[in-house]
Amino acid sequence: MTPLVAAADAGRTYGTGSRAVVALHGASCTVAPGDAVAVVGPSGSGKTTLLHLLAGLDAPTAGRVTWPALGDHPRRLRPGTIGVVFQGPSLLPALDIVQNVALPLLLAGETEVAAARAAVGALEALGLEPLAPRLPEELSGGQVQRVAVARALAAGPRLLVADEPTGQLDHASAGRVLDAIEAAQRATGAAVVLATHDLLIAARLPIRWTVDDGALRTTVPACSP
Repeated sequence: MTPLVAAADAGRTYGTGSRAVVALHGASCTVAPGDAVAVVGPSGSGKTTLLHLLAGLDAPTAGRVTWPALGDHPRRLRPGTIGVVFQGPSLLPALDIVQNVALPLLLAGETEVAAARAAVGALEALGLEPLAPRLPEELSGGQVQRVAVARALAAGPRLLVADEPTGQLDHASAGRVLDAIEAAQRATGAAVVLATHDLLIAARLPIRWTVDDGALRTTVPACSP
């Protein structure tokens, strides 16, 4: 099966000379359609760097990352083809919740009606429909993160990259987020790469990668250090 994304000995170093920081090194992996990967490891280990490389948000300073099944770099693909859930706040404060969730669809050329319909559906899947008319500043941190997940799912991504999407949530809300992600994956055949500190969440995903001190390690054949 042609992988959605493949990394070959990929690394990322920030800065130069004596101030250089190696965030990730020697990472080789593939993600195929339908894969569900939990990325675990301590804070500062390189998990976020790995996810950003796989999503095309950052470029490796060593090795390479390609997207064989997608055919091009994510920046040149239809918005929403790769859905990204960031660890920090990422909603636009001037837009209400429906508008925030609908934005990737509008950028992809959907009509306002179709984008709003898909946005409301994604919010309903996460139990967030009462928040639809509110602004981000009116939401709790956990609600903001759940809306960010809804935004990533609304566009029907072929690859979802999520950085600690349940980190601010209680177990019930975290479970609902995973339920929505799994339902979307079953419906579309999308792949999921999810970084988490929660081993209960990680246990729900069949593939596990570990990042420690910038090194990617796993016993799953799809990826090797």
